[in-house]
Amino acid sequence: MTKKIASHHARHTRTVSERVPACVLCRTVGGTVLWRDSDCRVVLIRDADYPGYCRVIWNTHVKEMTDLPPLRRAHCMRVVFAVESAVREVFTPDKVNLAAFGNMAPHLHWHIIPRFMQDAHFPNPVWGARRDTGALATLPRPPAKWRTMLARTLSRLL
Repeated sequence: MTKKIASHHARHTRTVSERVPACVLCRTVGGTVLWRDSDCRVVLIRDADYPGYCRVIWNTHVKEMTDLPPLRRAHCMRVVFAVESAVREVFTPDKVNLAAFGNMAPHLHWHIIPRFMQDAHFPNPVWGARRDTGALATLPRPPAKWRTMLARTLSRLL
């Protein structure tokens, strides 16, 4: 099922598809679901180097933020900011990276990645070359039961 929505550009109309079979984020949930509503879901990405790495994934197939009506855009960002707050509360990272690319999976999603000065890539992007692995020995350990803590914090914030 597709529907037309008006973009913020008056001359353009975007097509939003409920599901696109070739899209990995339409076919799968994309990780362990921590929270969801009718518009989007928050998933935990399994990455040993980055515990707490989450994605906010829009449920319908949309490529760009501006394909969403303004209220849906605001909702998406409210969820992204809530995930960032939850990650900060649970992990106390040195920095949190927020990114929305969609080059590999052209389906609206945001990456929320807790970063530590001792992590495998800091201060470079997590997709860049790894630095000396000796730095990983001092990476802070996540708190016990951090997955449960993260899910509860998200439920409280959202």
